[in-house]
Amino acid sequence: CRLYYQATKIARRAIKLCEEGEAPRGYVEVRHIGDQVRNMVRDALDSFARFDAELALSVAQYDKTIDREYKTALRELATYMMEDPRSISRVLDVIWVLRSLERIGDHARNISELVIYLVRGTDVRHMGLKRMKEEVQGISSETANVPGDADDK
Repeated sequence: CRLYYQATKIARRAIKLCEEGEAPRGYVEVRHIGDQVRNMVRDALDSFARFDAELALSVAQYDKTIDREYKTALRELATYMMEDPRSISRVLDVIWVLRSLERIGDHARNISELVIYLVRGTDVRHMGLKRMKEEVQGISSETANVPGDADDK
């Protein structure tokens, strides 16, 4: 539901920008971050389907990259608005699209954290990435406790 809400906001802004004509400043950033976020969502869902804590961890780690690129794009667009105040309305629409993409990335991270909890039984939602990695890799190096194994005794 939350992903749907952000996607709807992006679609509305995209329609508005298309109706206004020329390609907006920041389109390259939107496309780049959009591609990365799409991959994050795909990997988060794949990690759930496969019960893959390692893949889920990689999604959580990649969220930091998205956050960094989002902040960089915001700085560039803010500078552009100061240089050309006539562009403020259009650039703000691009900024809102970027914000929605960043939020979708956050939701992908949330999914991945829940996958780690599902697979490993450890709540990693409030852990830093270093601690999260230790939890996933520390537990993943142990043998699985499968019924009938010697570990059951």
